[in-house]
Amino acid sequence: MATLLMLLGLIALVLINVPIAAAIGIVALAGMFALHGIQQDLLNVALAMYEGTRSFPLLSIPLFILAGSIMNAGGISKRLVDFCSALLGSLRGGLAMVDIGVSMFFAEISGSAVADVAATGSILIPAMKKKGYPAEFAAATTSASASLAIIIPPSIPMILYGTIANASIVQLFVSGIAPGILGGIGLMSAAYWYARRYNFPVEQVFSLGNLWLTFKAAAWAFLLPIIILGTIFGGLVTATEGAAVAVAAALFVSGVIYRDIDLKFLWETALDGVVQTAVVMLLIAASALLGLHLTETRVPQQIAQWLADLTNDRHAVLGILNLLFLILGFFLHSAAAIVLVVPIVMPLVNLIGIDPVHFGIIVTLNLAIGQQTPPVASVLITSCSIAKTDIWATSRWNIPYIAVLIAVLLLVTYVPAVPLFLVEYFYR
Repeated sequence: MATLLMLLGLIALVLINVPIAAAIGIVALAGMFALHGIQQDLLNVALAMYEGTRSFPLLSIPLFILAGSIMNAGGISKRLVDFCSALLGSLRGGLAMVDIGVSMFFAEISGSAVADVAATGSILIPAMKKKGYPAEFAAATTSASASLAIIIPPSIPMILYGTIANASIVQLFVSGIAPGILGGIGLMSAAYWYARRYNFPVEQVFSLGNLWLTFKAAAWAFLLPIIILGTIFGGLVTATEGAAVAVAAALFVSGVIYRDIDLKFLWETALDGVVQTAVVMLLIAASALLGLHLTETRVPQQIAQWLADLTNDRHAVLGILNLLFLILGFFLHSAAAIVLVVPIVMPLVNLIGIDPVHFGIIVTLNLAIGQQTPPVASVLITSCSIAKTDIWATSRWNIPYIAVLIAVLLLVTYVPAVPLFLVEYFYR
């Protein structure tokens, strides 16, 4: 009964627009005080919150965000757009495919879908509108493709999940490669279908000379993911150290090679990164309090046992958990969903024998879909803000893209070899 009251209290606080971190903290404190009394627990509150944010891998979050900011401020994003335009611009609706292709590349550095949509959307949405694409289509394409940033490594939600679930972050990164590529191909196919149906324009005639020139201009940018992911996957650095490598490499390419850093824009995006990091850290600190209380009352174990008694079929359990995270995606940001729910469901995941790395990519895909589904839909809202479009009108154009992501989710859920074959080959 106490747990149910805490859940209802959390929902009520969120519905009246109390910040999620504050709502989690209030509910956790109420539960702790009801169980032990105020005087005993006040001594442990600050320590529990501090300990919750001390995990070394969490340091990679602001570093990956900063690397993405440097890329955008240093002209790297524009050079990638030029190359993808030369490669794909001769196809009908090619600019939409350019949008998706650039997002896939940007994902390999930033790990943040919001950073991705801010970087690519500011360049490609105005260009698509100028070429005659519907603004809502441009916003939907940019939004859906930006969510690949949390599937293709590195991924900030994977770092959070790995920290909370005690799973290998490197193996989580590797497990996202195949689903990310499949998602990109699927989104390009949906964009091409739209282009044929609505007779979207062909941007330019294909030219090998132009392709070579844009490739040379972007050559140093292409080295960034090779350096970053190569050092992480090769075991030369940890994921956290790899984030520092990403910052150093982006600074070197932008400042020394291209000499094209917009310092004012870099300052603004870096401040945005600080805000994003602070929000995540507050969530983690508040969730540490809630996790402490739930551990004392053994709520996760009780829920796990109840669901295990309901069914011990792995496919049914995965279906239930998928439905849970899809519903949560309507109302919670990805970081909030991970820190709030993952500690509760992990006992069930372990009890049923689901690979924690496999489950991690399932969670990430669910949250990528949640970034596209209102009312929260943080990435979609950012894209609509850039395009100056209505979120609900844009959502109608977004339906085929969401269908692609759901198809990838189902494939990954029920064919574990898709995300895990590279993990098995290299690490097990």
